[in-house]
Amino acid sequence: MSESDSPASFAQSGPLHRTSKLRLVDQSVAAHTDIAVDTPSSGLIWARRYRTKLRLTDVAVVVLAVGIALVFRFGVDGIPAVPGSFSANYWLVSLLIVATWLMTLELFHTRDSRVIGVGASEYKQVINASAVTFGMLAIIFLIFNIDIARLFFVLALPLGIVALVLERWLWRKWLLHQRRFGHYLSRVIVVGNRDDVEYVVSQIDNKSGAAYYIVGAALEDGIGDEISAGARVVPIVSDFEHVAAAAAAMGVDTVIVAGQPSGGSSYIRNLGWDLEGTSAELVLSSRLTDVAGPRIHFRPVDGLPLIHVEIPRFEGGRHALKRTLDIVTTACALLFLLPVLAVIAVLIKLDSPGPVLFRQERCGRNGQTFRMIKFRSMVQTAEDDLAGLLDQNEASGVLFKIRNDPRITKIGRVLRKYSLDELPQLWNIFVGEMSLVGPRPPLPEEVQVYETHVHRRLYIKPGLTGMWQVNGRSNLSWEDSVRLDLYYVENWSLTGDLMIIWRTFKTVIQPVGAY
Repeated sequence: MSESDSPASFAQSGPLHRTSKLRLVDQSVAAHTDIAVDTPSSGLIWARRYRTKLRLTDVAVVVLAVGIALVFRFGVDGIPAVPGSFSANYWLVSLLIVATWLMTLELFHTRDSRVIGVGASEYKQVINASAVTFGMLAIIFLIFNIDIARLFFVLALPLGIVALVLERWLWRKWLLHQRRFGHYLSRVIVVGNRDDVEYVVSQIDNKSGAAYYIVGAALEDGIGDEISAGARVVPIVSDFEHVAAAAAAMGVDTVIVAGQPSGGSSYIRNLGWDLEGTSAELVLSSRLTDVAGPRIHFRPVDGLPLIHVEIPRFEGGRHALKRTLDIVTTACALLFLLPVLAVIAVLIKLDSPGPVLFRQERCGRNGQTFRMIKFRSMVQTAEDDLAGLLDQNEASGVLFKIRNDPRITKIGRVLRKYSLDELPQLWNIFVGEMSLVGPRPPLPEEVQVYETHVHRRLYIKPGLTGMWQVNGRSNLSWEDSVRLDLYYVENWSLTGDLMIIWRTFKTVIQPVGAY
């Protein structure tokens, strides 16, 4: 590489040289991408366009929800005037609800670029904004003595929340699809030591739906042409001194500082000052792994930004709510699925000799054993035949899995593919031995060979579904299975449980890694 092509000279070169260098960088990135992508335009541009789309559909959804509630309650011709000191009619009240709702969605930053497309955070913001809207309106109606029909008022809220979340979910699916082709992404430069930059690049590259498109890396000395992180190759575009100039020349939206670069806090402060003249924002990346966002809080003390990480709690109100959800859901499911369970039982009996149900000892919370119930999907002699198949094991760690296990019956193969063999575990959940969502229930012999940190999987009840179920099932390695289970144990929430349950339905319909 000649001196004129060095990263440092790129930052110092004139406008014409920067333009040609930028073209070369974009071509380099595209050449190493797995799919054909277009170089993304500025994140500011796509975010503005996307927010406009959200705003228009939010207005349509809120108007429709309030309109449906109004017509459902009164009919088209039967809308009465509102009695009381406030002289108005239900059309004006509906207009007030719509205007307040839309204003609250704006005030809660539900269309902020840091939230849109994220998933749970976006839905949570929308739900919170909607709840606050109706709380404020209820107080206003009470103060001004507006005798509003309760059914109309109560009906509009759930209708609107469900419709708004569904609308945002559909937009998010569209957004993730667009990002597969390089659209609607923020251009990023990653700054740091080589190891830290490679870690950040690989994590972003592995994250499905990540909002960032890494166009370059900046190392302390700027030496080298590129950085390899897994299947991704990123060009080196600057040294530490000229990051802001490179960001401005390349139209970068975000500069991510990976780890702790040399210069420490002083360098990060100066970098923030240098970026003030550009459109790029500064993001700090930490190697604080397996900690979900809700557990992280920032507590500045006299200019010192402290990161407070909540310690996981394994007792208390949240666990009581989780148990309540388990009881109510499984009670309803057992009643509703009773005919399905009966049909499956008959098919198993007709397919092969042996009992309908298979009971196996598993380890539950704190290592206590229980008898887990499943529909039998193997021949009656499956346990005795296991010894002769151990040399064919395709799983890693302490697991045993064979893709074409000869012990599985015809009906059992169908049951396993769609996880129907797991349905009797609803009873284990109902009696409190398991939970709807949790780590995979291990065998006692698996627990005996656990490493010390893996025992944390047993801090909460095992689940009918979980992170392992919606992230590949039997295709997961032992290490990945442990990592996902430990992440869930440390960071679970009721909202997260509901999302996992929702993703489980999708996984069952389109099974991946089930055998």
